[in-house]
Amino acid sequence: MYLNPRIVGCGETTLVLSHGYGGSQAIWDKVLPHLSRRNKVLLFDWDFSSTAAAAAAAAEEEDGEHSCYTFSRFADELVELMDKMELRGAVYVGHSMAGMVGCIASIKRPDLFTHLVLVGASPRYMNSEDYEGGFDEPDIEAMLSRISSDFRGWAEDFVPLAIGGGGGGEDDYPSAAEVLARSFFAMDPRVAHGLARMIFLGDQRELLGDVAAPCTLVHVSGDFAAPPCVGRYMQARMRAAAMHTIDSVGHFPQLITPDGLLGILDLVLGSAAASEEEEEEAAAAAMAETSSEVDVAT
Repeated sequence: MYLNPRIVGCGETTLVLSHGYGGSQAIWDKVLPHLSRRNKVLLFDWDFSSTAAAAAAAAEEEDGEHSCYTFSRFADELVELMDKMELRGAVYVGHSMAGMVGCIASIKRPDLFTHLVLVGASPRYMNSEDYEGGFDEPDIEAMLSRISSDFRGWAEDFVPLAIGGGGGGEDDYPSAAEVLARSFFAMDPRVAHGLARMIFLGDQRELLGDVAAPCTLVHVSGDFAAPPCVGRYMQARMRAAAMHTIDSVGHFPQLITPDGLLGILDLVLGSAAASEEEEEEAAAAAMAETSSEVDVAT
């Protein structure tokens, strides 16, 4: 497992920034300077963000299978990485598909996470009679067919849509589009297709009720891929979830509206710090009470 991890900054609180489909750790560049001032921040690249996964994709293509790509596999890799980096009690920020990866990892290893921030996450992208996920089945099948036959052409069309078509602000759009296009075009087409099948044909709704860690759901009002209705669905089915909506467009608020995302993260980090202080005070009080009960008479 080669995920190119690096830790930036220092502080009592550890942040894990996890990118989604087509991304790389570069998508966090606009929020990293602020977050690393007072926090220890772990960044990494999933293996699909480079050509390192091309060999595995070719092998799977020969078998006609895409079993390599499962949410559980990515969750296991996240747990392995955090163990390797000796991180516990982290605030996890997962964008898009990485949101559900974090949920699964938190169920497997609750000691690793104190809070989950799920940015544009979705447990199910396909619409059904009782669920609105953002895409109708024929649209997903057409998208997967296009990715398989002409990934570069599909990505050239998709990146502007994912950024919001420039509606997020004239200053942010060009640089955001460049960053995202660079990481999308770096993907191996076979990897891109197998991973897209995992994401857009998957259904993780049943596990929402098993997530015990406190969650903050962040959605963009004009996000075509994970609209706010998805966040409301998740919030209603999770044990402890708050939801924030950023008034913007596209699927990448960390690139288009970084200040809006940072405002939410600052609230989460403030709450996490307060919780840690309360736990320390409670532990100190318990120790003091135990000490006072010890018979020191001679």
